[in-house]
Amino acid sequence: MATFKVYYIDMERQEIIKALKTHKKQPYLDYRLKRFTEDFTDKLFYTLFDVNTPVEENLIELERQFEVLVDLACWDSEKPCKKLWTSYVAKLPEVLEKLNWDAEAILECDPAALSIHEVYMAYPGFYAIVIYRLAHELYNEGLPLEPRLKTEYAHRQTGVDINPGAQIGKSFFIDHATGVVIGETAIIHDNVKIYQGVTLGALYVAKTLKEQKRHPTIMSNVTIYENATILGGKTEIGEKSLVGGNAWHTASIPPNSKVFHTPEIKITTVDAQP
Repeated sequence: MATFKVYYIDMERQEIIKALKTHKKQPYLDYRLKRFTEDFTDKLFYTLFDVNTPVEENLIELERQFEVLVDLACWDSEKPCKKLWTSYVAKLPEVLEKLNWDAEAILECDPAALSIHEVYMAYPGFYAIVIYRLAHELYNEGLPLEPRLKTEYAHRQTGVDINPGAQIGKSFFIDHATGVVIGETAIIHDNVKIYQGVTLGALYVAKTLKEQKRHPTIMSNVTIYENATILGGKTEIGEKSLVGGNAWHTASIPPNSKVFHTPEIKITTVDAQP
């Protein structure tokens, strides 16, 4: 009887395994790519910023890691993914220069920032911008999936969700960071400040809009305060405008505008309890 029971359990297990294999349909879904992307991102981050990390040696190691990522990410053999490293690494000095401007903008704008070192080491908004800028260059090169894995890595650590396809100008400042969402076709010009909970999103979601601009344009020197929501590909926030907290906006506004949400607050007194 015991032998029959073991045989029955084994047959049942085999049926389960067969069923799982039947529904496991994605032949290229190799989760090593996710882990390798995170390791590559960490090493690249330290190469750019950490004073004790040797640049020359790390670039050699990063190139080796990049080749592994390419093998995992580029499923179409016709795409010249392996040629991307040379052009990507050539852009890193410019990316780093932009990131230094971002850090300076945070230091200048945030009275709570005590030093530039604090910005680089302790500001989640800055970290999210770093990973976005590094991912954006790979996105522009057409490397599949890996740029999104980069920004999702930052999303998991900071609560900031910036699609690598967004276009963001110089001296970008995200304060407090948590809950910020910036969509794929958003365009943000120079010297823009946004606060926690801000969404730059689409009016609605449909697959047919894939090739269209779905997210707003924010012109230079705009400030968007906490939990404001700005939606739509045709929506443009004019230069030097201010969008107040909790505002919900789906239409363009001219330069030098102020947009506020005015809540109705009622205060009543309660009789004292005996």
